[in-house]
Parts: sequence; structure tokens; C-alpha cells
Amino acid sequence: MEKYRIALVVGSLRKDSFNRKLANGLMKLAPAEFAFRQLQIGDLPLYNQDDDASPAASVKRLKAEIAASHGLLFVTPEYNRSMPGVLKNALDHDSRPYGQNSWAGKPAGVIGVSPGAAGTALAQQHLRNVLAYLDVPALGQPEAFLQMTEALFDDAGNIGAGSKKFLQGWMDAYAAWVRKHAWQMQAAA
Repeated sequence: MEKYRIALVVGSLRKDSFNRKLANGLMKLAPAEFAFRQLQIGDLPLYNQDDDASPAASVKRLKAEIAASHGLLFVTPEYNRSMPGVLKNALDHDSRPYGQNSWAGKPAGVIGVSPGAAGTALAQQHLRNVLAYLDVPALGQPEAFLQMTEALFDDAGNIGAGSKKFLQGWMDAYAAWVRKHAWQMQAAA
């Protein structure tokens, strides 16, 4: 496979989001054959099953972007000990109507950063529970529960020197996970 198209889903809408910054830094650590597309999820209407027969243009766009990807990367904060509502809304939209789950079979990585000492451990666990139900194989190890510190990023917004080795290891494991599953999906097709 020449290029691996990765759908990047940031679970925060905030302009200066730590998780958006983390996503941008992680993309720089990825292998050259990985092409990331940050998906817009903030314009999705609230999921309503009544709309399944006639989804909004933003829902159709998101479904097409996910369908065209070889893998998924979720970078999310933790809100009230869980994933943000905007992320859950996107998961619900693109898994519906029943039998038309865009997420199914796409290998995923889950990571996030938060000011709290536990990082995004509970948000990641809740997200992994939903992904398991949606038939999304998520990288289990290594886990990365990051606490936002001044040293996490350098002045240019890149991953800081003290965190780079760990996050490079995480990205290398994620890349291997995507390659393995994307190859299996291609072989099965």
C-alpha cells in the first residue's frame, strides 16, 4: 500500500485545544506513508434516529471521509470522566442507520491529554468500549495517558524533547497496528 489514509478525530472543539496540539504533534512523528485528514465533527447535528433516512450534508461528508480511510486516530480530552459529547455524537451518526457502520473494521489508535494527573484514562476507556461495539480494532498497548505540562510541547508546538521518545514509540506501535489491519482488510477484499 503506497499511502495510508488516516481519519484524525479530535474530540475537542476548542480553538487552542491541547488535544488538537497533540494531534498536530503526533502527525509529525508518523511515517512518511501516513497521510492524515482532520475530520470536522463540530458541525454535525445532534443524532436523531428520525433523520437516518435523510442525513444532513455534514453527516454524509463524515461518512464518506471515514469510508475512504485506512485507519482512525482519536485524540480526545476527558470531560466529566468520559469522552466529550461531540465525539460520541460523531460515533453515533456514522454507525447508523443499523447495518451502515462507517467505522467497522478500521484500525484505531486512542490517545489524549488533560491537565489532570490521570490524563484521559477514563475517556479513553469509555471510547474503547464504544469502539469495541462498533467493530473497530483499537490498539491496546502501549497506552498513553498524558498530563498537560509545559514540557509536553516545545515553543514551536512540536512534541517536547522529554516526551518525544515515548510518543514516537506510541506512534510506531500505532503505525504497525494500522499496517497490519489495513493489509488484512485489503487481502479480504
